[in-house]
Amino acid sequence: MISTKGRYALRTMIDIAEHPNGPVTLKDVAERQAISKKYLEIICKMLVEGGLLVGLPGKYGGYRLAKAPEDYSIYEILRVTEGNLATVSCLDPDKPYDCPRKDFCRTLPLWEEYDRLVHDFFKSKKLSDYMENDGDWTQWSI
Repeated sequence: MISTKGRYALRTMIDIAEHPNGPVTLKDVAERQAISKKYLEIICKMLVEGGLLVGLPGKYGGYRLAKAPEDYSIYEILRVTEGNLATVSCLDPDKPYDCPRKDFCRTLPLWEEYDRLVHDFFKSKKLSDYMENDGDWTQWSI
């Protein structure tokens, strides 16, 4: 299940992408998206640490994308906020689980296929696919 953190991260990234003319403040994103500013601070910190956003300090600071919207997959945004999106614990590369049934598990192929479907689905979707405006992204100073 994708948590509010992942869902709000996607909404935040889309919002920032749709406002490319300068740093976007958390206050503005919070108001437009009806998300707590405090919660957004946590999410944006993760996105900055993950290299997806750039934080600009100061009175006229805020956040901007680290690259053009079409260069982000939805998977990479969710990966930063949700982890690896493993569907079952035995497929979680971040927390290796040496399952004693792995060599003869009849359901493992099912979970592996489902895992691939989920990952491939989110990897095939771009941030730009969910933006309202069709701006000229060549103006991005990334």
